[in-house]
Amino acid sequence: SIPLLLAYLTCALGSPCAKRFYIANQFVCVCNATYCDEYEQTELSSNIAVVFSSSEDGDRMNRWTLKLNKHAKLLKDSSKIKIDPRVTYQEIIGFGGAFTDAAGINIMSLSESARERLMETVYGEKGARYSTGRVPIASTDFSTRIYSYNDNTGDENMNKFALTAEDENYKIPLIVRALNLTGGDFRLFSSPWSAPAWMKETGKMEGPGKLKKGLEKAWAKYFVRFFEEYFVYGVSFWATTVQNEPTSGALPSYAFQTMYWNATGERSFASAYLGPALAASKASKDIKIIGLDDNRLWLPEWANLLYSDPEASKYIAGVGVHWYMDGFTSASKLIATHEAHPDKFILATEACSGSSFPHHGPAFGEWARAETYARSIIEDLNNFVAGWTDWNLALDTKGGPSWVRNFVDAPILVNATADEFLKQPIHYAMTHFSRFLRPGAKRVQSSTIGIDNTRVMHTAFVFEGQRIVVILNTLSSEQPITIEEAAGTSIDVKAAPKSI
Repeated sequence: SIPLLLAYLTCALGSPCAKRFYIANQFVCVCNATYCDEYEQTELSSNIAVVFSSSEDGDRMNRWTLKLNKHAKLLKDSSKIKIDPRVTYQEIIGFGGAFTDAAGINIMSLSESARERLMETVYGEKGARYSTGRVPIASTDFSTRIYSYNDNTGDENMNKFALTAEDENYKIPLIVRALNLTGGDFRLFSSPWSAPAWMKETGKMEGPGKLKKGLEKAWAKYFVRFFEEYFVYGVSFWATTVQNEPTSGALPSYAFQTMYWNATGERSFASAYLGPALAASKASKDIKIIGLDDNRLWLPEWANLLYSDPEASKYIAGVGVHWYMDGFTSASKLIATHEAHPDKFILATEACSGSSFPHHGPAFGEWARAETYARSIIEDLNNFVAGWTDWNLALDTKGGPSWVRNFVDAPILVNATADEFLKQPIHYAMTHFSRFLRPGAKRVQSSTIGIDNTRVMHTAFVFEGQRIVVILNTLSSEQPITIEEAAGTSIDVKAAPKSI
């Protein structure tokens, strides 16, 4: 129809994706110091719905409007999604990515103008509007070296604790800019990969091993000193995890920084040391503790153990889950965890594509990875997860740097030589959630008629009077869908082949 055509033309004449093709229909959107595609505002008015579409065939946040039907009707051959905003579930914490050293190195390698465009496309009003950020405590596999904040053996009071150039040159400037762009509507949480080498039983940060007995108080102090140093720069944290992937610290061949905890160890450390230490400092007194921060394989047992001690439960507000073993574990583990502990949150704290054999590193313009992200996010949200934080915010075109050469993909790839950055399909997958499912949005009850929910997935939310439905069509054919609200109004949409 003419209105639909005009809407598409408006989008195309605004600031569309500057496409760079690789093979067939695989393309990235290229941004530089002078240009980057922007996403139009929602601007809902009475009886109007706004649709944003990204697809394998070429859409990238294309926008058009539809009129609401006063009385529900079905398109010919249409399937139905029915939403009931009167029945609500979990509240959104947020969506975002991690301020790794690798991300910082890449973003800061751009000219000031290109860097600002990147930050605006991730955090700005016309961008993805990320609302969470994960900050590593010291080095990770996505650092260029192994380092801690205190290599002074025996300094248990952390008198010689000091941030590094990585914090001062990369992490902090970008975090401060993100805070400014989001107007403070932004939740930061931290994660340590390892204690300093002298505090581990093995005497080295990389590889398996536990915290030395008797150093629990010193290790808790290390956390507090981290928050105090960041506080000086005006950066406050919402939460911290106890340990990144604590179970990896038991793997004999583990190649990079880690430290082992089991659930009872995390529980004891949180209740006796970390919780009280955080509460005693102005910089960290409001910080929540997140347990697990590992694959959902360990749920619900890990959560049951964490919360079994009332003192630990007082400090531990929720659990973090990674996606790396989701293919081998049922999402029913998330439901079981929520049902046993409805007052605690579940937050997805890490995911990335390109981390496993045989497809290590970036896949330029590959839609399948966007689909994998959207599928994971929808599955998590529909099973009581309150938000989803990706891994590296940006990497170079090889998927690094990484001192251990653990190259992976990222939503944004930086080509510093050309002073440009490439927005991967996974950036747009993230944007369909982060831009519209704002902190405080609540999931609502929804059901389907005539839809194969394994191929056409959806999730539904309410926020400030809006009803928001995100649909993933993994089929190679267009899917006519009627979305009907309990009150009787409806809209008829056509989900393009392979689209969000």
